[in-house]
Amino acid sequence: MTQHVMEKFEIQFETTDHFPLHGTLMRGSGDGPLALISSAAAVPRGFYARFAEHLVTQHGFRAALIYDYRGVAGSQAPRHWRRPLLMRDWAHFDMPAALHRLELEAPDHRLVGIGQSFGGQVLALGGRSERFYRYLMVATMTGYWGNTKPRFRVFSQMNLVGVPLATLLGRVPGRIGLGQTLPGTIFREWARWGRHPEYFFADPTMDAARRFSEVETPILAIGLTDDPWGTPKAQQALLKYYNRAPKEIRWISPEDAGGSVGHLGFFRSAFRDTLWQPAIDWLKQ
Repeated sequence: MTQHVMEKFEIQFETTDHFPLHGTLMRGSGDGPLALISSAAAVPRGFYARFAEHLVTQHGFRAALIYDYRGVAGSQAPRHWRRPLLMRDWAHFDMPAALHRLELEAPDHRLVGIGQSFGGQVLALGGRSERFYRYLMVATMTGYWGNTKPRFRVFSQMNLVGVPLATLLGRVPGRIGLGQTLPGTIFREWARWGRHPEYFFADPTMDAARRFSEVETPILAIGLTDDPWGTPKAQQALLKYYNRAPKEIRWISPEDAGGSVGHLGFFRSAFRDTLWQPAIDWLKQ
């Protein structure tokens, strides 16, 4: 395999509603696709750095961009910001801004997307799905607590611990087991959606069903059998709304992977040969 040269840049760019986001751009010497990596909820962009570097240095991707949604890790609200931070804005504003910044590297170049968990939802909600040649979804699903396993522990984490903390402190500390510290307004919207069996598809202000039905991008959805959030039922609850997109679903067990994977483990570099390779081959087809 050819080793490609890579340059790495810490960058800042602005959304159309003027929120400053932080990202890391890997620029390579190959002429493969551009890759936009959209995170799971409350997961910092650095978690995906090894995967992004691997795309550029080992597979000749032209560039890869990882970024933090507003209110997460490096993309904190500036002092002058007065609007409430909402989870929907990760998809409506933040992903399209990151996509636009990546496109500046090579306008009209072939571009693919990788999204973990919430990062699989932004493909539709971001309104730019036609720009993606292919889209890899890992552990993606709706966040309805009743589809998780063990579901009552998830319900308790979100609603009996997280929501009261969001109300009292204005934020939810990451140490409760849900990733990075999140602003309370973001967490409360997430928890509200997660209490309904149809998740944000039941929220008329989201217009989610229509947005999902417009997507025609080929999707590879990877599920992990030891993922307590992305169960088969939870995955199908989301993918059924991508009703015009060609979809391929692959389920991976710990035995297949050579170790426990869970909700977030796919992007650990220990799985570069077992899990990464087939997924990247699909993206490059």
